[in-house]
Amino acid sequence: MRFVFVMDPVSTVIVDEDTSFALMLEAQSRGHRVDHCLASDVGLRGQQVIARVRRATMQRHPAEPITLGQAEDIDLADVDAVFIRKDPPFTDAYLWLTLVLDHLEGSTLVVNSPRGLREANEKLYAHHFPDIVPPTIMTSHKDEILRFLKDVGGRGVIKPIDGHGGEGVFVLAAGDSNLNGLIEAVTHLGRRNAIVQALIEQIYEEGDKRILLVDGELLGVVGRVPSKGDIRSNVHVGGSAKPATLNDADRRIVATIGPRLVADGLFFVGLDVIGGRLIEVNVTSPTLIQQMSRLTGQNLSATVIDRLEDKVRIYDA
Repeated sequence: MRFVFVMDPVSTVIVDEDTSFALMLEAQSRGHRVDHCLASDVGLRGQQVIARVRRATMQRHPAEPITLGQAEDIDLADVDAVFIRKDPPFTDAYLWLTLVLDHLEGSTLVVNSPRGLREANEKLYAHHFPDIVPPTIMTSHKDEILRFLKDVGGRGVIKPIDGHGGEGVFVLAAGDSNLNGLIEAVTHLGRRNAIVQALIEQIYEEGDKRILLVDGELLGVVGRVPSKGDIRSNVHVGGSAKPATLNDADRRIVATIGPRLVADGLFFVGLDVIGGRLIEVNVTSPTLIQQMSRLTGQNLSATVIDRLEDKVRIYDA
């Protein structure tokens, strides 16, 4: 098969951490051709979706994990699958990419679905499922945030709707001298909406869980523990990965959200869960498959490529 990965420059790849690299390496090991391109390399010629791609060769070499061949302009209708792995934020350029890739519907499998990516804001999508998320509001109004904090016991978390990687995430505490300033900073003095959630205290002792799903089904789970003095468990800001298992609340989350992910064409998804509550749904470029594979002793990238191959065969049938 021939797969095209639309992603960031290969110079950003970290050989022992990057999920896109692990998936590309696994596809290569099976004899599939793997091409790389940037979002800016994808365009239209009439209704044809044209991409300037370069053949990618993967090797576990820290200094140069991916080497690229000569540029080639191709019609993406002629490849088997396009894997969108562009890291957030979801910018105007990301939006345009999804609108262009919509033209491949019926000819080439695109994962995750461009339409699904537009629908599934990573902070807001979880709130289609109110029974499994913590108490949450979205607002730009400081007085509403202060009332909400009082209602949930005086402690909460505020985050920008378009944030990623733990960026702009702060604990709010009633009586804190920084409270007004933090609210004003994240809401841009009331000009932008923000997400505010009740603080789940288990984050400090237990951390959170990243649950990876493939086509709505469980792939694996890994725990993430924040560094001391931080609420953010994201690995790239100092959090650490640890083994984890699913409890009944986690399984309920997977069972609840799985069918909706399939319906929306969201093939490879990461759920962030704290204390049995769904916090975020990562659809643009979910990570941690390498850390999860090492902790479990399983090649989870192989499972993803297995399912991708199956999906291509069904799509082409």
